[in-house]
Amino acid sequence: MPETIDLHTLLDRAPRVPVVDVRSPGEFAQGHLQGAVNVPLFSDAERSEIGTTYVREGRQPAIVLGLARVGPRLAELGAQLTTLAGAAGELSIHCWRGGMRSASVAWLAETLGCRVGILAGGYKTFRRWVIESTGRGREVHVVAGLTGSGKTRVLQALAARGENVMDLEQLAHHKGSAFGDLGEALAPTQEQFENDLALAWRHTRPEAPVWVEDESRSIGRCLIPEPLWLAKQAGRFHVLELPEEVRLSHLNDIYGGHPAEVLTARIEAIRKRLGGDRAAAAIAAVQAGELKEACRLVLAYYDRSYQRLLEQVPPERLTAFSFDQLDPDVIADALCREAPVRHPS
Repeated sequence: MPETIDLHTLLDRAPRVPVVDVRSPGEFAQGHLQGAVNVPLFSDAERSEIGTTYVREGRQPAIVLGLARVGPRLAELGAQLTTLAGAAGELSIHCWRGGMRSASVAWLAETLGCRVGILAGGYKTFRRWVIESTGRGREVHVVAGLTGSGKTRVLQALAARGENVMDLEQLAHHKGSAFGDLGEALAPTQEQFENDLALAWRHTRPEAPVWVEDESRSIGRCLIPEPLWLAKQAGRFHVLELPEEVRLSHLNDIYGGHPAEVLTARIEAIRKRLGGDRAAAAIAAVQAGELKEACRLVLAYYDRSYQRLLEQVPPERLTAFSFDQLDPDVIADALCREAPVRHPS
């Protein structure tokens, strides 16, 4: 008989025991456990067909139809499962609610000699945990600063020092501005973003603060879940202050390799916010190969917007750090001295 396991057992085993998601490809694409492998019992069309049969004709006809659809693929399905189980011969399996789909695939895997754990409550239990856990039980420290201050590089330096770090932009595949998707992979769905956030939050140490970058509520098409957003807004803000020329050089390094037509399209997208004259001047600078000047014109808008947001943070939760150069290691050391983090012995 397959073992019924709870969510935390599955997550603890995940580094060594493959997680098999037997939901349909469409369900999996909407959101899944990080690292899970989709071995669908039914296609999207089959799942819809069987569901319709269940509603119209009842449980038994739906089961018979399911058997008819999956029967010709049993050998292929079994081969996938044994390959995933590998030499250890162990799998964790789940469907949406921990019902017939996972039980059926678990039976097949066990028949082929695998040891199987079925997630109690299925993916639905995981989603409930995602919503309830993210953003709770940790103090949050925010790396803040005007656009081009190197906040992401500072987060990376903090992570290299063993600090709790969550890179929200990396998880959203977006840098958080009109130019933020350039050079990034396709953004995840909102559901997947939330799933990945929850697992990243789980991997932080509860006795130490979590460092995040100051973001707006939306990062590209992803929305920061409310509990994490509220925790960030209530956190301690560490504001990096660097000369404009340093920030411009940093932005030039990030975006300088993109074609002029791509950058022009992004400026056009924010023309109303920049103002017609400023947008036209920025586009002309891009087309003339003067990217630093284009950045200077666009920064004027972003700097004003960010300053207004920063003014909403109570002064007692805000500390400014001034630097002449963008040296992530120097900056990370300064932040750690000002906000020491306890590490486990």
